Amino acid sequence: MRRNRSSEAVRALVRETRLAPEDLIQPLFVHAGEPEEVASMPGVRRHSVTSLVEECGRCAAAGIRAVAVFPKIDPARKDAVGSHAVADDNVLYAAVRAVKAAFPGLLVITDVALDPYTDHGHDGLLSADGTEVRNDETVAALQALAVKEAGAGADIVAPSDMMDGRIGAVRAALDAAGFERTLILSYAVKYASAFYGPFRDAVGSKAGAAPLDKRGYQMDPANVREAALEVALDEEEGADIVMVKPAGPYLDVIRAVREATTLPVAAYQVSGEYAQIHAAARLGWLDYERTRDESLLAIKRAGADMIFTYFAREVAEGWKRPGSHS
Repeated sequence: MRRNRSSEAVRALVRETRLAPEDLIQPLFVHAGEPEEVASMPGVRRHSVTSLVEECGRCAAAGIRAVAVFPKIDPARKDAVGSHAVADDNVLYAAVRAVKAAFPGLLVITDVALDPYTDHGHDGLLSADGTEVRNDETVAALQALAVKEAGAGADIVAPSDMMDGRIGAVRAALDAAGFERTLILSYAVKYASAFYGPFRDAVGSKAGAAPLDKRGYQMDPANVREAALEVALDEEEGADIVMVKPAGPYLDVIRAVREATTLPVAAYQVSGEYAQIHAAARLGWLDYERTRDESLLAIKRAGADMIFTYFAREVAEGWKRPGSHS
C-alpha cells in the first residue's frame, strides 16, 4: 500500500477526492453602515454595500463562482412579523443589485427566512401566545420574500426556515411572478444545532438573553433517516439543490443524503465550525491551514458537491501552492 503513497506526485495521481474553487461558496454579511468586524468570527466583516462589492470582486478573482449574502438589519426596523423583509429599502436588495451590476457572472444566493427581520429572532411568524411558529402564515411570508429577492437579481433563493411545504409554495410564487429560471437551494436538512451562535451574532438574530429554541421546526441532531425524507419531499416540491447544515459534525448525514438523491448536494460549514478552528489555531493547538483544508476535504469526501464556507476566498487564493487543496 505504501507504494501508492510514496511521493506527492503518486499521491496526487491516485487521489480519490478533489476540491476546486468552483466547489466553494463564500457567505458574506451586509448592513446599512460602515464595515465592521464580527468579533466571534475572525476575519469576517459586516460589509457596507460598497465594501461588499469589493469583496465580491476579490472572490471572483480567486475563482469563486457564487456568494451567499446575509443582511444584518437595524433593530429599529424589526417587528414581530418581519415586515422589513419586503421593504424596498431593505439593504439586502441594494446589495444584490450592486453585486450583480458589478459582476453579472457571479452567482448571488439569498436566504429565504425571517429571522434577520423579526424582533424575536425566529424564522417565521409566531402564534398569538408566542409559543410556536405558525407554518402556513410563515410560508406565505416566505413566498413574498423569495419573489422580492429574485426581483432584486438573486440567481438562487435558499429557503432556510424548515417550514413544511415551503419549497413547493416558493416555486409556485416564483413561477407566477415570471422567475421560472431562479433556482431554489433548499436547506432541506437543517439541524437545531449549537454551532450557529457566531452567525446569529453576525446578523443580529439572537434575541434576548436566553438561547433561541428552534427545535420545533429545525431537525433533531439525533436523527438521520429523517433527513432522507426531508430531501425526498423537497425534491418532489421542486428544489434544484438540497443542503445539509451544519457540515462537519454531520458527515454521515451528507453521505446519507448523497445516496438518497440525484440532486446536487450542498453542505454548510457553519460559523461555529469556522470559529473553533480559528480559536484552536490561535491557542497553538492546531495547524490552521492544514486543519482548515482537511475539514473541507472531509465534507467533499462525504458527498457534498458544493460547500458554503467562510474560508472560501482565502482557500481559493492559495490554491496554487504545491501540495495544497487537493
